[in-house]
Amino acid sequence: MTRMLLAAASVAMAAMATPLTVAQPCPDKNVMYWQAFPPGGESDLSARHQQLVLKKKCPAIETVIQYKAGAGGALAWGQINTLPGDGVNIVGVNLPHIVLQPLEGNVHYKTDDITPVYWYHYTPDALVVADTSPLKTFADFLKAAKEQPGKLNIGGSGLNSANHAAHERLNQLFGIKTIYVPFKGTGDMAMAVMGSHVDAGMSYTPFAISNKAKVRAIAVAMDARHPLLPDVPTFKELGVDWVDGAYRGIGVPKSTPPELRKRLSDLWAALNADPEMKELAAKSGFELVNIGLDRMDGFMKERTKVYTEVAKQMGLGTK
Repeated sequence: MTRMLLAAASVAMAAMATPLTVAQPCPDKNVMYWQAFPPGGESDLSARHQQLVLKKKCPAIETVIQYKAGAGGALAWGQINTLPGDGVNIVGVNLPHIVLQPLEGNVHYKTDDITPVYWYHYTPDALVVADTSPLKTFADFLKAAKEQPGKLNIGGSGLNSANHAAHERLNQLFGIKTIYVPFKGTGDMAMAVMGSHVDAGMSYTPFAISNKAKVRAIAVAMDARHPLLPDVPTFKELGVDWVDGAYRGIGVPKSTPPELRKRLSDLWAALNADPEMKELAAKSGFELVNIGLDRMDGFMKERTKVYTEVAKQMGLGTK
């Protein structure tokens, strides 16, 4: 009987220990986390959140955030496969950027060159103006755009990016003509909007929330109003079916072995499940999603199909 009890206890202890091991798939070296955009934008803020929570989960390692910004993210993505496939070099990746940019034909990578291992959040589109702007509401913006076609300038992060696609969608859905002004990243675009160097900015809900004192959101692309932007109407309320934004995730070099891809995918799933991460995301306006390796192929096929249709509207893919 004693031996049976000891055996049962051993099994129980093993069962209790296993989830901890699985839930903490920590790398054995410091993580080199490459960012495709400059400091100050949503991608950078996301990485900082993850850096904080990852230190709590894996105290023996550091997450070293590096920046390789340029060409709307294409500089970093064009070089992703030159990095070591060691399971500790990861690159921030974005949708629809990695689908739209190759269709434009002037970048040094194809969508299939990118190997995403986890998509961790989604940020809805948001149209913003400076707090001092005379355009107080979307109705004001629409009136000005219709009265003076081609005069209003709208800043955004990168060419053939989510912001660029959203700008084209705005023009099409509301029958207006505004000019898109691409910036290197959200940080640069923010300065232009706040300084009234552009008439408006096509960004995301986190930007609108974190800069409430300096910018005013006038519409968001969500099913329902954002709880942190209760006075801002959705595009649906304004009469068009527009619910969209940008996805962010992590990718690895193609040389990264399957077991190391799986470890990173599991680790990012653990980060997203952490209460602190959920709180940080909610405060900043990020919508967490959990697309790991088990769902990756289907998700990428579905999003690629959607964005290829968007690309046609933008005149991409004709070369």
